[in-house]
Amino acid sequence: MRTPVLRLARFTGRLLAALAAIATLVVAFLALIALTDGAGSGLAAWSVTLGAGTVLALWRGRRRTWPARLMPFLPVVVAAALTATVCVPTVPTAREYPPGLPFVATQHWSLTTGSRVAVYHYAPANPDTRHPVPLVYLHGGPVRGIAVQDHRFLRLLARQGYDVYAYEQAGGGRSDLLAMDQYTISRSVRDLAAFIDRLNKGKADVLGFSSGGVVLTRALADPRANARLHRAIIAEPGPMDGPTARVTGHKGRTSARGLAPAVSGPRSTHVPRYAVAFGLMRLGLLTPDTGLIGQAEGDNAFTAADLGSDTASAYCARDAHRIPAEDTAQNFSFSPAASLRVQQTVKDSPSIAPQLTRSRTPAMLMIAECSSQVRQWATAVLAHAPAVRRTQYMPGVGHHMWNGLDDNNDRAAAVITAFLQDRPAPLPNSPTRDEIPAFLRDHR
Repeated sequence: MRTPVLRLARFTGRLLAALAAIATLVVAFLALIALTDGAGSGLAAWSVTLGAGTVLALWRGRRRTWPARLMPFLPVVVAAALTATVCVPTVPTAREYPPGLPFVATQHWSLTTGSRVAVYHYAPANPDTRHPVPLVYLHGGPVRGIAVQDHRFLRLLARQGYDVYAYEQAGGGRSDLLAMDQYTISRSVRDLAAFIDRLNKGKADVLGFSSGGVVLTRALADPRANARLHRAIIAEPGPMDGPTARVTGHKGRTSARGLAPAVSGPRSTHVPRYAVAFGLMRLGLLTPDTGLIGQAEGDNAFTAADLGSDTASAYCARDAHRIPAEDTAQNFSFSPAASLRVQQTVKDSPSIAPQLTRSRTPAMLMIAECSSQVRQWATAVLAHAPAVRRTQYMPGVGHHMWNGLDDNNDRAAAVITAFLQDRPAPLPNSPTRDEIPAFLRDHR
C-alpha cells in the first residue's frame, strides 16, 4: 500500500518542482524583458533565459545516467515555448491604416511642423446660413482615430451652418506615424496652430474634447497658438499640466464602469505578446518606444475590446445597458504607446497657470454630470483662465457627452452653438469661479 502512495508523492513533488522551475524561468524572462526594454523583439531576453535554463539543467543532470539527464530539460523546453510566444508577431509589423469612410472624403495635409494628418471636412448644409468662422474639432485619445459617433456629431454641427474641419492627430487614425520621441503635448499644440494656418481662413473656433481639451487649454497658454483662436470650447478636459495631473480628487456622478456588460470582440491582450507589451508599458516597466513591439505593430494589434471598461466609464450608470456602439471595427484605431508618451509629457510639464491667466480668447468649459475625469482637472482650467466666460454643467450625460442617446447630441450642439454665436446659454452658468469650492465640496 505504501508503494503507490510513495510513487504518487514522488510524482507530485517532481511535478511541483517542474512547475516551479517553469514559473521561475518565465518570471526571469519577464524581468529581462523589462531590463532590456524588449530588445530585439524580446529575443535578447529569451536567449539569455534559455541559456541560463540550459546551464542549470546541465548542472542538475550531471550525475544522472543518460536517459535521466534529459528530465531537467523538460521545464526549460516548456518555458522556452511559452516565452517564445512573446517574441513572435501575430499581426503585420508595418502600419495598416483604416479604410476610408463611406460618408466623408479623407484628405491628407502636410503641416509645417512635419506632421501629415488625415483631414475631414463637413461643409455647411445650407450655404445661406454659413457661419463665417471655421470650426475645428480636436478629438480625444490622445493618439487615436475619430470615432464614427463623433463624425455623426460633426455632421449635426454642419447642418446648423458650421464649416467643420477635423483632423486625426499625428499617429492616430489615418494620419502618418511620428518617431516615438516626437509625440509630445507641445507638438500637438504646434500641430493645431499649423493646421489653422493651413486652413488659411483666419482665426478659427476650436472644440477640444477630453485630451483634445488639454491641447486646446495649452494652446490658450501659448501666445503663438492663442493668436490663431477665435473662440475655444473645452469639453471634459484631462489634466492640463504636471501639477494638475498629480491632483487627486473625486469624479462625477456614478458612471457605467463595472455595470455595463463586458465589451465583446477580439482582444490583443489575450495574445501573450501584446498582453506582456501593453501590460508592462502601462506599469511603466517598458518605454513607449520599446524594442519588444514597434509602434505600427502595436497600433495594428490594439482593438476596441482592449479598452475594456474605459468605454463604459464615459456613460452614466443609468445608461449601462444601452451603451451605443461608438465606432466600427474597421474604423477603430488607437496607439497605446504614443498615447502614453503624450500623457507622460503632460505629467512632466511645469505649471501653465501663469501663461493661461494672460489669454483673452473667449472660452467655454463643458462638464458632464457623470464624468469619469477628476473634477479638479476641469476646475483648474476655470480657476486659472479668466477668458472662460461660461461653464455648462451637462446633466444626464457622461464623459462622452454627444453619444447619440435620447436628445444628448442636440443638447450638446445647443450649448456649443449658443456660445459660438454669443447667444444666452441654454443652461445656467455653473459652476462659476466663486462656486468652485462648493462644487467640489458637494461632489457634483
